[in-house]
Amino acid sequence: MEVFRLSRSKYANALTASGAAGRWNFDDEYVLYTGASRSLATLERLAHANTSKLAGDYEMMIISIPNGRGFYHEIRIEDLPGEWRFNSVYSELQKIGSDWYTKLLSPVLKVPSAVIPREYNYILNSTHPDFSKISLNPNEEYFWDARLIEMFLKV
Repeated sequence: MEVFRLSRSKYANALTASGAAGRWNFDDEYVLYTGASRSLATLERLAHANTSKLAGDYEMMIISIPNGRGFYHEIRIEDLPGEWRFNSVYSELQKIGSDWYTKLLSPVLKVPSAVIPREYNYILNSTHPDFSKISLNPNEEYFWDARLIEMFLKV
């Protein structure tokens, strides 16, 4: 299976995680957020960026994840709080993701996208013993379509 991550070029040549908190993890939990498609990875980047973060060169990282039993753990929408898409429940989602991370339940956590209904993001636990089975394929060049940036600036 392939997943995608839109990253600044200077960070796009290795599968390294910053340890910064996100929707599904606390600080000092080293995970990588990826999307099921190039378009979802792009929209997720837009949803979490400010205009200064959109400047510069970007690349689309293409990451291969083995298919296999036990390699994935899935969080289903029906198991989440009713308002799970809103920032007000971040701490609850972080607890769910942190539990997966600290218990090393799997190298990959499949979670619903808060940006696009019925699509999924895949979170990679870089501290899991099987993380080494995940590989980075050659990256693709990326450019920001000016219309996306214009829409982003108008909001």
